[in-house]
Amino acid sequence: QVRLVESGGALVQAGDSLRLTCRFSGDTFSMYAMSWFRQAPGKEREFVAAVNWSGGDTYYADSVKGRFTISRENANTSVYLQMNNLKPEDTAVYYCAGRRGIPVKTTPRGYKSWGQGTQVTVSS
Repeated sequence: QVRLVESGGALVQAGDSLRLTCRFSGDTFSMYAMSWFRQAPGKEREFVAAVNWSGGDTYYADSVKGRFTISRENANTSVYLQMNNLKPEDTAVYYCAGRRGIPVKTTPRGYKSWGQGTQVTVSS
């Protein structure tokens, strides 16, 4: 059974940086496309970023393009989200999600494996 555990969320100020980590276990990590989603209070869960199985292809929501970077280390079965120049509107619970196989999906329905989430709060 796949298990995803996020860490790295915190309370920060606008303009700060954070790095989220998602640790994967329970299956062959390199067979999974991995993504980050986020959900703010009262809003639907939204796509943030995704990376294919090799790390060679990445995808971003327009709202984070140029500020966030997704990466993965297959040897460490981990995926990361480097978040720079954070804004108050980035405040949300951030979830890691995994999808076995190809292609990469950018909707929550495309993923069966989810972590519990980590809170990111950006104050102005």
